[in-house]
Amino acid sequence: MLKVIELFAGVGGFRLGLEATKGFEVVWGNQWEPSKKAQDAFDCYARNFEGNGIHSNEDIAAVKVTDLMDLYPEIIVGGFPCQDYSVARSLHGEKGIQGKKGVLFWEIMRLARELRPKYLLLENVDRLLKSPSKQRGRDFSVMLASFNEAGYSVEWRVVNAAEYGFAQRRRRVFIFAIRNDTPYVHSKKMINHPKMLRQDGFFAKAFPVTDAISKHNPSEFELSNDLVFVSDHFSAKYLNAGIMRDGIVYTEELLPKTEKPTTLGEIIESNVDPKYYLSQDAIEKFRYLKGPKKIERTSASGHKYTFSEGGMSFPEPLDMPGRTMLTSEGTTNRSSHVIEDPETKQIRILTPVECERLNGFPDNWTEGMSERMRYFCMGNALVVGLIQRMGERILEIEEEDRVALRKDPQQLTLF
Repeated sequence: MLKVIELFAGVGGFRLGLEATKGFEVVWGNQWEPSKKAQDAFDCYARNFEGNGIHSNEDIAAVKVTDLMDLYPEIIVGGFPCQDYSVARSLHGEKGIQGKKGVLFWEIMRLARELRPKYLLLENVDRLLKSPSKQRGRDFSVMLASFNEAGYSVEWRVVNAAEYGFAQRRRRVFIFAIRNDTPYVHSKKMINHPKMLRQDGFFAKAFPVTDAISKHNPSEFELSNDLVFVSDHFSAKYLNAGIMRDGIVYTEELLPKTEKPTTLGEIIESNVDPKYYLSQDAIEKFRYLKGPKKIERTSASGHKYTFSEGGMSFPEPLDMPGRTMLTSEGTTNRSSHVIEDPETKQIRILTPVECERLNGFPDNWTEGMSERMRYFCMGNALVVGLIQRMGERILEIEEEDRVALRKDPQQLTLF
């Protein structure tokens, strides 16, 4: 069993996916919501995983690495917030570098440098690859340079869950880092970047792609090992897949070999509580919110402009996967799912259980908190089945490494 530390655990999506493979043991999980008295997500996590591992409800910045050493974690996982990852010089401007306080990615790197796990598996919104708008790709470049400095190779892939058979069109970037002193990294050194991304790498086997060529040209470049320079001056165009080895970055757009998705109609409940049905007034509000608009507005400077947005399906088609859930799910909001119940033919919102099913959680996983928080937590969660696939791929790598070391025990001297 691979020992896991789970950061920014939410209600436990990473853990559910990994434990479904029967090859991982989460020995320590941290979830803390700053500035909130109620810790709903942590309470849900602790309740569902009671008696299994240590559950931490404290600011990750206050966690001492010495408290985690004896756990011997082999993998760190987490869905961390999308923040400003720029780098600050030390107080006296010398080469010592520190990340900005409060930026949680630097806490991941702090633990990675001290604990030296073999793997890291992280998740974020796909706009991470393009942020910030004034220096495109800077934030992701800082992350890659940080991993390179710490002795890791990295692959990433933007995955739309519905394209691989799941019930939600949820697009997220997943980042897989592996320590350079491993048989896996050594055995792949002579495989070129495109072949790694398309056939032999981490994501290629879990999420197959077609041989089609996209309209975007791939690119390759070298990252500076000066983290401050990267933060201050570097920009790059990152496509939906890529790899970084020894500071060399290769990125290209890959097209998924799509699988038949689960549809919204397949996950909805029957005999739902009448409270989820909409009044005629609410139906009209949703009809307006989801309809096409052209509205004249005036900016703070007095400039007049036309705000426009296209229409959305109303109600949602039940023969397609659901759209991306947001934390506002269940409210009178343009992004909330509204369906025609196939039994009653009445219009309603999704139930909390249906939202859990959209992410692949067990029914009533979030029961015990307010309904508003149940929707909120599912809007923040990830699709569990994607993590299960990635977990299975990590176990394959583990087996490949064991076989390699059995065949050539002298490889140990390389690492």
